[in-house]
Amino acid sequence: MYRQLAVSFALAGMFTFPAFSQDSDSHDKNIDVHIPAASLHIGEDADAKKIGVPLYPGARLKSGDENNNQANLSLFTEAFGMKLVVANYVSDDAPSKVLDFYRDKLKKYGKVLECHSQKHGGDLDVHDSDDDKDSRKTKELKCDENSGPVTELKVGTEDNQRIVAVEPADENKGAKFALVYVHTRGKQGDI
Repeated sequence: MYRQLAVSFALAGMFTFPAFSQDSDSHDKNIDVHIPAASLHIGEDADAKKIGVPLYPGARLKSGDENNNQANLSLFTEAFGMKLVVANYVSDDAPSKVLDFYRDKLKKYGKVLECHSQKHGGDLDVHDSDDDKDSRKTKELKCDENSGPVTELKVGTEDNQRIVAVEPADENKGAKFALVYVHTRGKQGDI
């Protein structure tokens, strides 16, 4: 899934590179491209609010990593659209407290599924087949893997989901967690 999104964004960026504008007033580095047939946004402007959940009290952005800990990617065309928002945080509280908080907050989006995996996004799956499109829109999430140190709370459908992935922090002091929002659509529909 992430690979498909990355390839789509890379191709869109290659074809529209001359038209990009970078938001220089912001501390975040964002690229926005707008052409008549498509729009593209690539940025670090991701947070809990953009994912649609509150931030766990006292949590702070994860730092000290070579990888960016925030990503907000979207690509919209007449034929399809996709949005991926990811933000990584740490907390001094135990993983169980963070999970309890988000179990309650995710309920407003539907039934919360709890999965266990080896790493964040271990069982994130969005199908791209053209099989019965109406059934795809309502396809329920499932756990493909159910063992490992990362607990994932998932809610929504395969094409519109929120995920909170929580695991013990380094040296088991507190928790580190990722908040993820993924939304895809075909020709019809809004994101």
